[in-house]
Amino acid sequence: MILAFSILFGIVLGLVLPVSVPSGYSQYVAIIILASLDSVFGAMSAWFNKNFDIKIFFSGFFGNTIIAVILTFIGKKLDVDLYLVALIVFGTRLFTNFSSIRRLLLLKLQEKTKKLKKNPCN
Repeated sequence: MILAFSILFGIVLGLVLPVSVPSGYSQYVAIIILASLDSVFGAMSAWFNKNFDIKIFFSGFFGNTIIAVILTFIGKKLDVDLYLVALIVFGTRLFTNFSSIRRLLLLKLQEKTKKLKKNPCN
């Protein structure tokens, strides 16, 4: 419940506050958001699979973000779009984790529906 409230609060806060990102930092912000979302969806997937570990979540959250920002920084210095590598990897993992979560939720819904059909009185 606290997690859902925190997410909702963060979304509302982000929509209400007038935040603008300078164009020079837009690639960094995009990479940070994508790396963070990847970690959050990975944590949700692990939670549904009952193998969530907070240490792994935090190390992945900060580690992935730092590596992605460093990769983006090096790419800018070399005038090579290395941030695209992080975008592709995190984007692919994000969709993979989402599909895993979706499958698990659909299986749980299917199990509940079967239980209700077997015993409609409960």
